[in-house]
Amino acid sequence: MAEDDETLREGSESHYRDAGYYDQAYRRRAEDRRWYVALAEARLSPGARILELGCGTGRVGLALADAGFSVVGVDAMAPMLARAEARRGKRPRRVRERLTLVRGDLRRVRLGERFDLVISPFNVFMHLYRRRDVEQALATVGAHLKRGARFAFDVLLPDPVSLGRDPGRVYSVGHVSRGGVRYRYRERFRWDPAAQVQHVDLAFLGAADPTEFELQTLTHRHFFPQEIEALLHYNGFAIERHEGDWEGDALAPFHESQVIVARKRGR
Repeated sequence: MAEDDETLREGSESHYRDAGYYDQAYRRRAEDRRWYVALAEARLSPGARILELGCGTGRVGLALADAGFSVVGVDAMAPMLARAEARRGKRPRRVRERLTLVRGDLRRVRLGERFDLVISPFNVFMHLYRRRDVEQALATVGAHLKRGARFAFDVLLPDPVSLGRDPGRVYSVGHVSRGGVRYRYRERFRWDPAAQVQHVDLAFLGAADPTEFELQTLTHRHFFPQEIEALLHYNGFAIERHEGDWEGDALAPFHESQVIVARKRGR
């Protein structure tokens, strides 16, 4: 791989190697989880089959299994799947049996089955950096949708102020605890307007021992609303809903996320 590809790959993996800290960092994130469960409950019958592309530690998939749906969760990162499996193991047997975990790349995985709903929550598509990546991922979605089924996903709404942050500035975010060790947490941002990719450095400095240091990187491809519409359209999808955040409101400049429900045209 070229050096740039290596940078992008590291930015797709680094943040997800410590699955325990990932769960800790996003433990309060619940609005999107409730939205995906409500979508399934509104559209599907109990026991319907759902495919989650980018299931992570099972935050959304387990909520869907708790609600009575049968879920197959796919993720490329072994630590995230291991954490999801540990969380699954703590559920009642009837819930455990509703969640199946599969390691795979969402651009290439083929399960030989079609589902009643395909979802890709919490900015997963923002790790698709090039048009070809998006096309491959949408081909995966199409290969797994039953006739009349829907695809739901969310990505951030690009914020020019956030993307324009000074790349030379280090932002102090406070202190965090990882594995019982206290760290000072810092962030730095760099926006590549040509690639539409934001690079984020996440630095952890030991509060008691400054030589204890870890740097994670996180890279996100940002999608503008009209760009999403075009990508979906030219890959055979029609948008049914393109909303802001999780209340069903029309997309507006102050929203953080774009929430999309689409279907295959002609199906």
